[in-house]
Amino acid sequence: MKWILQRMAIAVLLLFAALWQASCEEKATLGSGGKPNTGQKPSEPDDPATSEADLIHFPDGKDPKTVGDGVAWLFAYCDNSNWGDMHASKKSSLTSYPDVCAWLGAFWYAEATDNQALFDALVVKFEDFRTDGLHTPIPRTEGNAVDYYVFGAIPLHIYAEKKRQGVPEAEISHYLEQGLEYADGQWELPSDPKYYRNISSKAVEYHNQGYSYQTRLWIDDMFMITALQAQAYLATGDEKYIKRAAEEMMLYLDQLPGDKGLYYHAASAPFFWARGNGWMAAGMPEMLRMLPQGAEYDRYRQRILAEYQEMMASLLKYQYDSGMWGQLIYAEGHDASEMWEETSGSAMFTYAMILGVKNGWLDAQTYGAAARKGWLALQNYLLSNYEIQNVCCGTGIGSTYEYYRDREKLIGDLHGQAAMMWCAYALIELADEQQEQ
Repeated sequence: MKWILQRMAIAVLLLFAALWQASCEEKATLGSGGKPNTGQKPSEPDDPATSEADLIHFPDGKDPKTVGDGVAWLFAYCDNSNWGDMHASKKSSLTSYPDVCAWLGAFWYAEATDNQALFDALVVKFEDFRTDGLHTPIPRTEGNAVDYYVFGAIPLHIYAEKKRQGVPEAEISHYLEQGLEYADGQWELPSDPKYYRNISSKAVEYHNQGYSYQTRLWIDDMFMITALQAQAYLATGDEKYIKRAAEEMMLYLDQLPGDKGLYYHAASAPFFWARGNGWMAAGMPEMLRMLPQGAEYDRYRQRILAEYQEMMASLLKYQYDSGMWGQLIYAEGHDASEMWEETSGSAMFTYAMILGVKNGWLDAQTYGAAARKGWLALQNYLLSNYEIQNVCCGTGIGSTYEYYRDREKLIGDLHGQAAMMWCAYALIELADEQQEQ
């Protein structure tokens, strides 16, 4: 009965949120005088007393609480996307990684702001994906399994947070059970021949070496594998999961080619694609803050920290004066001015720098200024209904400069929405920590 009442209460909240969204969408579509609204907001001058590296005080409407509330609630009641595209006519029946990354960001934001109503709404959203009252079957798409298996991070996070809140184990154990099916399955070759035949010989080789068989050495996969294993560690305290994640990250750092502290999309795609590098930029500081203390983890910590700091120094050089980064961070032999500003990668880089300042891994003045510029620049692409513009569409590996330059720019795509939530929650946590000092 208690659960039914909770769901009814959340349903009412979501109804009001839906009405609010409709109103916001109307405003986003028509500007003053009924003219189309491009979503570009004029930049507001900062308070002269505000430091250029200040990550606490922002102009009205551009603060992380206002933006975070808008983006997180928008996600809480949106439908399942199609590989991140919330406006696609075709909706996916499965949940792939852009939705999961946005879900985690919304959870992190809800917890950073002590917003229980938002947390509960996100849990209800998860419940709607169940097919038998307990489980959502793991999709058997072995050629692309890594993009689906990260879904297990969601029930693992729900379990860990509800446990922290004191919910009895009997009421939440099914979340743990479901999440571990994904986390453990990521390290187990499928036994059914009809699925096993879709596994490459290289995947079997990685498995035999102790890595996930889902390893492909595409730049974004590093984040998907480590995120699931890290959530399993946080939920269980079992260090085998964080060791898996750390070893996997070391493999990607060793084998992904690149230059100047940046990484190619893949060995066969020698292009410094912004969002691809965003997964590395965000993944490394995430790993650094999750690694347990102790000498056995020092080799991971030292290597990842060095790679992370080198990457941040390189990104600093390629940040536009506007505060954004290009769809390709740079490309030898091409004019950087023709590369459009891309929001998902820019938000990921901003997030990585916020975490670096927050944890003392980066110089607060230098990178605080870069992160502030990034956050404020992103607001110029944010519509009044909190959808972000200029998000590169889902992108497989390409073979030409023009392929990346000409990718479609989407609005409200979850690759960008997720990274905006990451930034908002990190800025709020940073402010809270400074207030406590």
